[in-house]
Amino acid sequence: MAAIPEQDAPAPAKLLAKGTGTTGTLGVPRRRSGGRGTGRRAAPVAGRRRDALVAWLFILPALVGFLLFVAYPTLRGVYLSFTDFHVLTPPKWVGLANFRELISDGVFWHSLGVTVYFVVLSVVFGILVSLVTAVILHRLTRSTVIRGLILLPFLISGVVAALVWAWMLDPQLGIVNIVIHRLTGHRILFLGTGGWAIPSIAMISVWKSMGYNAVLIFAGLQTIPEQVYEAGRLDGASETQMFRRLTVPLLRPILVMVVVLQMIGSFQVFDLVQVTTQGGPANASNVLQMYIYRKAFGEFDFGYAATMSLALFVMLMAITFLQLRIARANESDLG
Repeated sequence: MAAIPEQDAPAPAKLLAKGTGTTGTLGVPRRRSGGRGTGRRAAPVAGRRRDALVAWLFILPALVGFLLFVAYPTLRGVYLSFTDFHVLTPPKWVGLANFRELISDGVFWHSLGVTVYFVVLSVVFGILVSLVTAVILHRLTRSTVIRGLILLPFLISGVVAALVWAWMLDPQLGIVNIVIHRLTGHRILFLGTGGWAIPSIAMISVWKSMGYNAVLIFAGLQTIPEQVYEAGRLDGASETQMFRRLTVPLLRPILVMVVVLQMIGSFQVFDLVQVTTQGGPANASNVLQMYIYRKAFGEFDFGYAATMSLALFVMLMAITFLQLRIARANESDLG
């Protein structure tokens, strides 16, 4: 049989016959070291590093502020809660002595009871008023001017709001007592009697926070599809029934968030009490924050004040966790 000439050989035979070179077996090009492939791989890595550096530069101011004004004071406060510290002398480690004193401190428990009373009034009435206001805004009007007017009290400083209401509730010159006197012939010492002090301060707190909470709930109402209400009307449900069985369940995540925020803010009330009653009369409005303030800046017992602050922090964490667990805030009936 005659030999097949090289030029007439099949393509695979030619490829196998070429041996070494720039192509390998079956003509597959060999990957060169240090070629364009390495540069293409290095470019995305360098880009990611540059993006990470830019991100850290943007985060750095907030991170520094958090470490200086949140993390360090928190850790310092936890440490001081286990010490006897009176500013002019260095902290002296006393272990759990402050906590044992806290358990037997009658004023602390009285202040905690007053605070809980204030929280219940401000949260319950505040959420009800905010919910009704948000529903009215959603169902009757979409005016941005009205929304801005409702949000306005939240933008006012707590000190200014307390001063204005203290003047309005004044037993002699306050406009509220002038109206009450003309209607009933009597005047009410809203901020001067033990029975009216906390309800009056709670009313001021509700007025101040109502606009912000209403806007949050209003935003939640806009996420509810209109088809849900149309289906309810077709089934013959009234507005009251749709509010109770459709609106409230579908607003559960928003309502839980608003309740948690309102509760935390109410436990930390200080400015309203300091301006209006200063804890009086006869400690009737001596909330926990007022007692902590007096211990720290009145008696300079910063160690014991830090202990009460830590106890309040733990209570707020526990209440928030239990509330989120019970209400299942991460679930929505829209799913």
